[in-house]
Amino acid sequence: MANVEHGGRPGEAAFGGAEAGARFRMARLGLWAVAGILVVRQLAVVLGTPSGERLTDLETWVGPDGVLHVKGSLYDSTQFTGTPFGGLVLKPLTRAAEQALGWGWTFGTLLLVVALGLVAARALPQPMSRRTSLLAAPVAISLLMISLPVRNTLWLGQTSIIPVLLVLLGCFTARGQRDGGLCVGLAAALQPALLLFAPLLWFTGRRRAAVATGATFAACTVLAWAALPHDSYTYWIHHIAGTGLGGEADALANQSLHGALLRFGLSGPLEIVLFLVLGATVATLALRRAVRYARDGQLLLAVAITGCAVVAVSPAAWQHQLLWVLLAVVGRAGRRAADRTVWPVVVVLVMTLPAKALLPNQLLFVPVRDNTVLLAALAAATLVPFLSRTAPEFARPVPTDYAEPVPARFRQVPLAPSLGRVLTRPNLFLELVAMRLVYFVYQQIRLAAAGDGKGTSGRARAERHGHQIHDIERFLHLDIEHWANHTVYGIGWLRSFLDFYYESFHFVVPLTVLAVLYVRRPVDYRWARTALGFATAFALIGFWLYPLAPPRLMPGLGIIDTVHGPQDFAKPDYGTLTELTNQYAAMPSLHFGWALWCGIVIAVVAPKWWLKALGLIHPLFTVSAIIGTGNHWVLDAVGGAAVVGAGFGVGYLLQGPRALRVAGADKEEREPREPVTAPAPG
Repeated sequence: MANVEHGGRPGEAAFGGAEAGARFRMARLGLWAVAGILVVRQLAVVLGTPSGERLTDLETWVGPDGVLHVKGSLYDSTQFTGTPFGGLVLKPLTRAAEQALGWGWTFGTLLLVVALGLVAARALPQPMSRRTSLLAAPVAISLLMISLPVRNTLWLGQTSIIPVLLVLLGCFTARGQRDGGLCVGLAAALQPALLLFAPLLWFTGRRRAAVATGATFAACTVLAWAALPHDSYTYWIHHIAGTGLGGEADALANQSLHGALLRFGLSGPLEIVLFLVLGATVATLALRRAVRYARDGQLLLAVAITGCAVVAVSPAAWQHQLLWVLLAVVGRAGRRAADRTVWPVVVVLVMTLPAKALLPNQLLFVPVRDNTVLLAALAAATLVPFLSRTAPEFARPVPTDYAEPVPARFRQVPLAPSLGRVLTRPNLFLELVAMRLVYFVYQQIRLAAAGDGKGTSGRARAERHGHQIHDIERFLHLDIEHWANHTVYGIGWLRSFLDFYYESFHFVVPLTVLAVLYVRRPVDYRWARTALGFATAFALIGFWLYPLAPPRLMPGLGIIDTVHGPQDFAKPDYGTLTELTNQYAAMPSLHFGWALWCGIVIAVVAPKWWLKALGLIHPLFTVSAIIGTGNHWVLDAVGGAAVVGAGFGVGYLLQGPRALRVAGADKEEREPREPVTAPAPG
């Protein structure tokens, strides 16, 4: 387990000339600017918060009435969760002024995060080009700044960055094995579960470092025991190495195996035995994998795998202690270039977004949603098949198959030639994740678009826009909503059919079209999905800028809500921000927009005329349903058609015309094959 070498990088000529080098320098400068902006933003968020709401854990420890001021045990309450050695180190800070301590602690934590990013960037496995090495540092710092553990650490005033940095310094920058073991031992003295790094050091040939780690941990623990004997007894014996300190062990913030088992309803001796067995299994499997990758030259990945095991086997792994999972992003998984981004995307999303953004709020997904970080840690420690450096695909994955460019009508098209039409089927997992994130953003914008959310100004603005739309339609002689609504209401079977169509087909048909295209026509799937994504994005802009009351929510027009039944317009908050949806997101109509998208896609790709006709009937029925039920104006449908047209148009401008070849297999099916003739006798 030797420090990673960093020689052998190509020179500046590898950048492809002066012009390419200039572009690279601009890109590098831009990435550093992004990292700087994120650092300043985190600083402003923390220090701009009232003193009683920020650095709450730090205030609890070292504030005027903090546990480090009060005589007696550190653990008289469960607010202090550190080791006795950690309390001994923090005690001198209690003499600092509260305001100066807050500024100093925040600046110091930010400097530690920057140092952590620089060390991690230098530790990336070889071979690594000069371009990658120069861009790695700002990218690493940016990812750390937006991660939930770092944001939590800054907000709470925690010390969780220090143990991670000490381990990385011990593995990558320490001059000798003793110095490296000293760093790792100090980290373990602050967080005992990090002793798991000692066997990693031992089995990778750094036995002096492993011995130094154990000796340093023991010395720090003995020193704390001599200075704080009662606190040491309380921490190590009464609380069994800190178990039970902090919040409730079954809280969602505890992403360890112990917390997950408690959330599943297990308790008592059975839970303890199961936790010990699972923890030992995870630690053994993770150490075997880590040793293998360390010997392969991927030391940073080995450290990340061991850290993920630490997260799983700790009695309590609070949110600010989960940074090890983010370091696992360095692992390369997937032999195809198209699959290489799956693991990094999963890690970054899990470590930067709340679980509710990744999974819907349904009972089926609750066990996964409550343990997303733990599952990612377990996957990194035991399951994900990271590639060895000796694998041919490590540096050169199987390339993506692109379609040949189709001639466009305009010389400038495509504007982004690098976004060529891909022939292979996209990764299903990434597609599902993207759909979920898009829908989450869609929900949030719809909910936020109703003004103040209290029903007064939002409703008044939406109704004012409703009168504007109604006036325009009367001027254009398009105001057919009242006639259509009352006609539908008077015909029972027609009302029932349109109500059912309005409620049932909005999501079912687009998802069915996407599923069929994904399986049968991968290239057309990408073309159609891109257009749908742009159309939905444009619609969200419309919801945000122009909240509009639908006809059924306009008092005085006499429109009957056939789907939801009679409504009480006297309620001041009726129709505004609700838990599920914003009722004033009417312009443009995505009901009609998505239906029109389905009709266009089916008409273009369907092989038979009757399928094309059936696809075009869907938007016709949809526009009848949205107007007949009183849910949309005629101009809403026009707006829906406009965003769909814009979606297809932007896709065309960026990528050019739709690729003619759907897939290699489909091409072989369409091309006539030469008949196979038997050889002539004799």
